[in-house]
Amino acid sequence: MNQVLFIQTGTGIDVHGQNVTKAAVRAVENAIWFNSMPGIEKSLPEQNLENMKVNVKVAVPLDREKLDTESIKNAIPYGSVSVEVTDGGMATSSGITLKDKGDDNDLMYMVNAAVEVGY
Repeated sequence: MNQVLFIQTGTGIDVHGQNVTKAAVRAVENAIWFNSMPGIEKSLPEQNLENMKVNVKVAVPLDREKLDTESIKNAIPYGSVSVEVTDGGMATSSGITLKDKGDDNDLMYMVNAAVEVGY
């Protein structure tokens, strides 16, 4: 990415099921859902949304090998998307294990995301 126009941040949590992908997608959605960028097209090459580049950085606490980066990319509606994964976030007790919710243990996963948008 040659020019970063803005960065949005978010947090996502999977309380039951220990699904790091679900928490990561929620973090990305949290970062982008409450924003409107009415002038973004004018800032992009050829004033085209498909020329937008988006770099998503996610910090995950556990199960990096289970992270589905394609699901993260699909959370971004426009442009070409890349995903970087780093250690971070948090795994902490939810206080209860619910087998009917898919829990293997009582951990809940919190993932942080930074969504960089530019060209």
